[in-house]
Amino acid sequence: MTSSPVDPSSGAAATATERIRNVALIGHNGAGKTTLAECLLVKAGALKRGGRVEDGTTACDSEPEEVKRRQSLSLAVVPFEWKGHRVNLIDAPGYADFTAEAESALDVADLAVLVVSAVEGVEAQTETLWRLAAERDLPRVVFVNKLDRDHASFDRTVQQLKDRLGAGFEVLELPLGEEQTFHGVADLLTESAFVYDSGSRETAAIPDELVEREHLEHDHLVEDIVSGDDQMLERFLDGDIPTATELERTLAQEVDLDLVFPVLCGSATKGVAVDLLADFLVDVGPAPTDRPGRTVEAGDNVVEVLPDASGPPLALVFKTIADPFVGQLSLFRVLSGTIRGDDRLTNSRSGVEERLHGLFRPFGKEQHPVDALVAGDIGAVAKLSNTRTGDTLTPKGKPVRVPKRAEAAPAYQIAIVARTQSDEDKLSTALGRLLEEDPSLSVIHAEQTHQTLLGGAGDAHLQVALERLARKFGVEVGTEPVKIPYLETIAGAATAEGRYKKQSGGHGQFGVATVEVEALPRGAGFEFVDQIVGGAIPRQFIPAVEKGIVEAMTTGGLKGFPVVDVRVRCVDGKHHAVDSSEMSFKMAGSLGFKEALAKAGTLVLEPISHVLVRVPTDLQGDVLGDVNARRGRVQGTESLGDGTSQISALVPDAELQRYALDLRSMSHGRGWFTRNHDHYDVMPAPLASKLGEASAG
Repeated sequence: MTSSPVDPSSGAAATATERIRNVALIGHNGAGKTTLAECLLVKAGALKRGGRVEDGTTACDSEPEEVKRRQSLSLAVVPFEWKGHRVNLIDAPGYADFTAEAESALDVADLAVLVVSAVEGVEAQTETLWRLAAERDLPRVVFVNKLDRDHASFDRTVQQLKDRLGAGFEVLELPLGEEQTFHGVADLLTESAFVYDSGSRETAAIPDELVEREHLEHDHLVEDIVSGDDQMLERFLDGDIPTATELERTLAQEVDLDLVFPVLCGSATKGVAVDLLADFLVDVGPAPTDRPGRTVEAGDNVVEVLPDASGPPLALVFKTIADPFVGQLSLFRVLSGTIRGDDRLTNSRSGVEERLHGLFRPFGKEQHPVDALVAGDIGAVAKLSNTRTGDTLTPKGKPVRVPKRAEAAPAYQIAIVARTQSDEDKLSTALGRLLEEDPSLSVIHAEQTHQTLLGGAGDAHLQVALERLARKFGVEVGTEPVKIPYLETIAGAATAEGRYKKQSGGHGQFGVATVEVEALPRGAGFEFVDQIVGGAIPRQFIPAVEKGIVEAMTTGGLKGFPVVDVRVRCVDGKHHAVDSSEMSFKMAGSLGFKEALAKAGTLVLEPISHVLVRVPTDLQGDVLGDVNARRGRVQGTESLGDGTSQISALVPDAELQRYALDLRSMSHGRGWFTRNHDHYDVMPAPLASKLGEASAG
């Protein structure tokens, strides 16, 4: 059974901004987000029948990599019509490696629906995505899913929400039945019961065993809602009980202000109460006009842009897709004005004018042509050659731009190698296009180790990237261990003579340079001091001595790593009136420097990163122990007040190569970290000795 849109050309007419709802579905992997999206589309008539996540026939998960793994890896936009409103549903991945995709969804949503499994409850990525939505002051609602499954518990899940995510949760529905007997919900606002025994919604009486609890929960809900509105509270205290419509209107205001987080429930698999969620999205969920305007930069000034359909056209590109049929596809949200096909807008980053050759409304992997898109709506356009994710499209002469969200530094890296010369020729271009599609990836060409490093959030993220590199761009690569960019410095002071003498018919080569070498403070680099007197080395040849030393430093010390933090004094030498040359003194400088290193010995310097690790406080001890075992130096710990702690430490890069994977395992997915290069430090001699004679190249 495959997903099948009802009308591929639907949506040609623009919908008023007030009747648009932009909703991000977020939650831990496996909570049922994609199945919920599929059910909403079927209920709304946007699909004739639903597909299955298991066989890759859903509207949202269509990429081969998603079908293979049976999970969402990229955000997908699937709009549907409900009660005269357009709901742009953005299904976001729930796997930690693809958090950046979820962030892109949150960046353009006006409401986040947190989907939580009633079986597994609040999981690691549930907490992460809730925090990311909170950082954006985004209104949120919870849908407790899978209530028809064995071991499902609504009450347990709600308690976990309160314990792990904080206050503000308001239960709006109670389940009717448990596990296999779950068949409906009791609506606390209207005090009505809805059952789905026949597959569609039917009104029923609240079961006797639930009546008392329902009344208590209803009264509690009413009190909480009216307490957020002074006028309504005064009426309530005078005995005037608000109607369900009035309560719903006040609830919508409180949701928009992040004061209340409603909790709904149901089963996406059986379709129980999913239509009630759709009702909630349009009746209570905020329209773009209910939300604060978007802050944009206009030169040195910061201004607020309101979602006014009659204003100047302004759009934010939040996702780029390399489509094999239409080329590059740019998904965007209209921030202001009305955008029409063949409009010409300017990319405020590049300054290039882009012609919108045709507008589309994305529907998963499909694109449906539209004539216009108004402020607040989401659309797509193909073949914008100079536009990438995060860019702002503006009218000519009005170069405003939305501040770009900073991408997290890659937590995990692999070194990639092209399999054939043909792959090598195409690799650079293909990697560039891959980064356009997924800016959370990084590509670094490490000069010292001569490796191409592909970085991302974790192993799965990078494996998917390599699969897409092969499938979409026809480039096959292998992987190899990432080399650590070690350095060397001299262990003490030494004096040595470099002598280069060569005789072969005609003019020979002769040069002697005596050098004194000593260590400089860490990070000082290189210093060359000319102390030649009496013309022992002619002035014109002294730069050649320095050049030979610099080349020897680059070639490597006793273990083959580049040499740094040394001072070299050229104190004496000898020359020949005929046979001396720049080359002979360059060789003399190089030989003298290498001899000095051999006499004094070298120390291996290893890169040290500053690491910030955020974990649940109850796991802090385990993580601290692990950091110490990695030769880390803990700088401090801090309680963040939300049940988590932050650990600051300096850790050698060699101990961090698999840290993203190890921390995730150790913290059950609830820990994350950032790292930045801090300095180089001496590697312990026993470890340095194991490196052997190795060339960093």
